[in-house]
Amino acid sequence: MAKRELDTRFSKFGTVSFTATTKVNDFIDHLEDGRVTGTRCAGCGTRFFPPRSDCFKCLDSEMEWFDVSGTGKLVTYSRLQYAPVGFEGDLPYCIALLDYGDYKVFGRIADSVAAEDIQVGMAMKTVVNRLENGQLNYVFEKAE
Repeated sequence: MAKRELDTRFSKFGTVSFTATTKVNDFIDHLEDGRVTGTRCAGCGTRFFPPRSDCFKCLDSEMEWFDVSGTGKLVTYSRLQYAPVGFEGDLPYCIALLDYGDYKVFGRIADSVAAEDIQVGMAMKTVVNRLENGQLNYVFEKAE
């Protein structure tokens, strides 16, 4: 029997990657294709972001991918002056929560969005972001 190769695609995610393997490594392939995705339970339809491989509601493990698209409403945000280990060089930056209706997305607001332009309730979109070191993540930008 051939030895199974370790799938470490998730090590490409984030400013600092704390997780190299997960059951949802296709998330990285989608980011490389320019898509931010979540999972939806095939059994009960519950949507998850970040993606999950198992549903906590109905305990089903059959998940489908969906695109995080359109606009979300900015629910809350915070401008960080202090950061966790590994993120000190990024300061200051804003973290936020967008509401897409059936699911919410937590992440960072893009550096291109001026702090004075950020307002709770504004429309924003989630987009793929490639970092200088080649790592991938997603950020929130103002919706047009």
